[in-house]
Amino acid sequence: MEKHRCGWCQGDDLYEAYHDLEWGVPVKDDDKLFEFLILETFQAGLSWITILRKRENFRKAFDNFDYKKIATYNESKIESLLQNAGIIRNKLKIRATISNADAYMKIQEEFGSFSTYIWNFVDGKTIKNKVKHYKEAPANTELSDKISKDLKKRGFKFVGSTVIYAQMQATGMVNDHEINCFRYEEV
Repeated sequence: MEKHRCGWCQGDDLYEAYHDLEWGVPVKDDDKLFEFLILETFQAGLSWITILRKRENFRKAFDNFDYKKIATYNESKIESLLQNAGIIRNKLKIRATISNADAYMKIQEEFGSFSTYIWNFVDGKTIKNKVKHYKEAPANTELSDKISKDLKKRGFKFVGSTVIYAQMQATGMVNDHEINCFRYEEV
């Protein structure tokens, strides 16, 4: 018998693998959290599958999501990224990624890690929602509004409430798997 998955990922092998192995799994590693932050930033206004299909290209283009290196990118690196057809070539998002890397490290200095900072918003525990159908899941919440405002105050860009809620879903801060999905109890 086939396992039931959330409706949003069905029918695409890459989407299903991402759903089955990553989406909603609590992420506490700063390197991985930054990767998701970059990807969610670039996803704004696009579909997630578009980003997933380009994920490895992003990994190569952005030095394996190394925020310490990204924070030092200069104009020639920005130009090379703008010529890279394998990624989303949006100048504002590329520049935001560089400034976000710097802001990310400032949070690490203040809190010891980005993970400590971000997970404090949920007291270190996943919020477990009871979504019957994926279309019922919110695009943002009061909490994602609060996190978004705090990140913007700290200099982050392209971190609107919807982007942050997607980040929260992806990194397991919130469990929005459908309640009849095989992953709902697992994560």
